[in-house]
Amino acid sequence: MRELFELFITFAKIGAFTFGGGYAMISIIAQICVETKQWITHDEMMNITVIAESTPGPIAINCATYVGYKQKGVAGAAAATIGVVLPSFIIILLISQFLDRFLEIGWVASAFKGIKIAVAVLIIDAALKMIKKMPKDALTWCIMGCACAAMLAATFLSVKLSSIVLMLIAAAVSLTAFLLRQMAGKEGGK
Repeated sequence: MRELFELFITFAKIGAFTFGGGYAMISIIAQICVETKQWITHDEMMNITVIAESTPGPIAINCATYVGYKQKGVAGAAAATIGVVLPSFIIILLISQFLDRFLEIGWVASAFKGIKIAVAVLIIDAALKMIKKMPKDALTWCIMGCACAAMLAATFLSVKLSSIVLMLIAAAVSLTAFLLRQMAGKEGGK
């Protein structure tokens, strides 16, 4: 029961004090779950991030569910998921009651400008940590460069480009390269 409570409280803190959604939470989840609590490894965190991004639902919830499940099964998944969702739900519920007046308050509007900047920094931090951990081969760098170029081009040209499409293309390229290496290895062995 203590472990379930710890999962709930840990993810409730992440949910309560991380602004900017799932991408901003990735860095915090990695820092707490990998480095501090050592519930998962860096490789698992990278895999969770990829899987959570490519499956339905918010990325932070998918990450919390996985970590909770890994620690304490279905009960752990439920505790971590409820923990990460509950603070946001309560905050949004309260804000929705007073939203028009809330955003008109000068210091609140100013605070949100600062929060936007901090969220961008958290997302960049998560990306840099993942880049440090990724394999350092030419194919990986090529896929990353092409994906970044495609996202930048889509942004500057105001073209809608789903990150899921990019992930599927990257997966297809990587799988094709793997299969070609396998076939080359079999031919070389004959």
